[in-house]
Amino acid sequence: MHTSFLEELSEAIIVGDGAMGTMLYARGIPFSHCFDELNLSRPALVQDILRDYVHAGARAIETNTFTANAHKLARYDLQDRVEEINIRGVEIARTVAGDRAYVLASVGPVRTGETDDISDEAIRQVLIEQISALDSAGPDAIILETFTRASELEIALQAARSVTRLPVIAQLTVDEEGYTRDGQHIVPAFKRLRKLGASVIGINCAKGPAGILRALEQVPLEEGVLLSAYPNAGLPAFVDGRYMYLSTPEYFADSALRLREQGVRLIGGCCGTTPEHVQAMARALEGLKPVTQKSVVAHKVQVRPIRRPREIRPELLDIVKQRPTFVVELDPPRDLDYDKIIQGARALKECGADAITMADSSLGITRMSNMALGHLVHEQTGLLPILHLACRDRNLIGIQAELMGMYALGLHYVLAITGDPAKFGDQPGATSVYDLNSFNLVRMIKQLNRGVSFAGRAMGQATQFVVGVAFNPNTSKLDSQIRRLEKKVALGADFVMTQPIYRKEQAKELARVAREFDIPFFVGIMPLVSARNAEFLHNEVPGIEIPDAIRKRMARFEGERAREEGIKIAYELEQEVLSYFNGIYLITPFKRYEMCVRLVEMARPIDAAKAKLSRTG
Repeated sequence: MHTSFLEELSEAIIVGDGAMGTMLYARGIPFSHCFDELNLSRPALVQDILRDYVHAGARAIETNTFTANAHKLARYDLQDRVEEINIRGVEIARTVAGDRAYVLASVGPVRTGETDDISDEAIRQVLIEQISALDSAGPDAIILETFTRASELEIALQAARSVTRLPVIAQLTVDEEGYTRDGQHIVPAFKRLRKLGASVIGINCAKGPAGILRALEQVPLEEGVLLSAYPNAGLPAFVDGRYMYLSTPEYFADSALRLREQGVRLIGGCCGTTPEHVQAMARALEGLKPVTQKSVVAHKVQVRPIRRPREIRPELLDIVKQRPTFVVELDPPRDLDYDKIIQGARALKECGADAITMADSSLGITRMSNMALGHLVHEQTGLLPILHLACRDRNLIGIQAELMGMYALGLHYVLAITGDPAKFGDQPGATSVYDLNSFNLVRMIKQLNRGVSFAGRAMGQATQFVVGVAFNPNTSKLDSQIRRLEKKVALGADFVMTQPIYRKEQAKELARVAREFDIPFFVGIMPLVSARNAEFLHNEVPGIEIPDAIRKRMARFEGERAREEGIKIAYELEQEVLSYFNGIYLITPFKRYEMCVRLVEMARPIDAAKAKLSRTG
């Protein structure tokens, strides 16, 4: 070709190719295989697919290098073959393209899922390595595609601009309102991408043409702006053991005309599209010139707080700044009898406890839904519920659905935790999901508080969750726990609840930690009921360490006298903690809420003494 890619795109519409992964899967390559590796082991297969697209009318074909970066290739122990795989990918595409099509070198996002903690700098270095290899093989352009977060696409674009002078196409994946997963709107995101040096800006993947069209309606056609769009063939259906995409070639032909009306010049297909889809688009667009003017439709979304069915005032985090505050954990039952939980909540409310907290099937043991029980407790007792939310049992969809349900019920205090693995619980055959970890869960909740779903969709209303996080002081590597807490606080954590302590000096150690953070701490105290209970907690429960002296004290007594000794030990710890903190987190052992009622009642003289000291200065 004598005309460069950008020169032709500035004057004409270019039809791109369709999906590579879909075609490889259709030809028997399982999703578990590394598609990029096929450049080395089965280049003829990749060539055949690209050749079918060129024959269908594609004038721009993409290399089979979407995940060919060291981070992704490491899953297949191929991280040392980045250069070889990428260069071969360009060579295969170039052989097919000849002088009939442009070669676009495909680069996808590095971060894998929500629990991938790879740093921004590591992403930059990984992409520099990949794009340098692609650039050395001589494609016509680099295409950065399927970036669900604008922040990562900006990193990728900066990496590309640092190593190549080739045109760079920068494509986001957004929802129909035009929002990315990190809550960025398409219009300002596009402006930033242009400033960072993107030659073409666009959208790919998403749910299908309709969503991309709706998002593009908001994008103005400014002078010099070149737009691209590569939609999916709708949403996949699972039919007879295979994934099938339902959008027809005829529908894509009509969608291509509508994309042109939005000013799009580079039009191809993403997941589920085939040579038949490309052929239909090429025929529909044949002979048509690009559109240079259009009207812009602004999809305004009013974000407003949800009107909760009841208001809880004063708020817990205001109270803890003023006086000693007691949060008591009552675990939901393992059966259907929750009467004792309601009884315990009433007794705790009467004795002056400020809130009740409920675990989310802790230790992987099946228990009644804490959301349902928390709602019942509040309805019947008026006590504020704080619900633990574990990442173990729900995928991204389920966790967000759970949060939406919580808030609809007026339950807006959440303790975000990763959760104990299911294999350690009472149903070892259950699957641990872990789409998220506690860091990502905090980020999800805070994003909901901005009125944006975790997928980046504007929700129209903003939640007002108050987010707590866990801290384990019972470790020899306290610095590591502090670094984790720093990250959680940076993500927006509002308060901290600690694992139970059993050494008085830990209160002082925790106070030193807490001074580094401007959020309340609720220090965990769990009364022991017997010597056997103490030994079990010390030896078998992660995150709990009980000193020899305490275990020896418990070993002296049995039955009711042992429980009295457990209350006495807990009260001594409570006094020490209250000399540094206002927040106490009492953990009820074996539904024996009477022990925690005693500890709240015993602390009230301390409460009064602290108030008197405050008044007298």
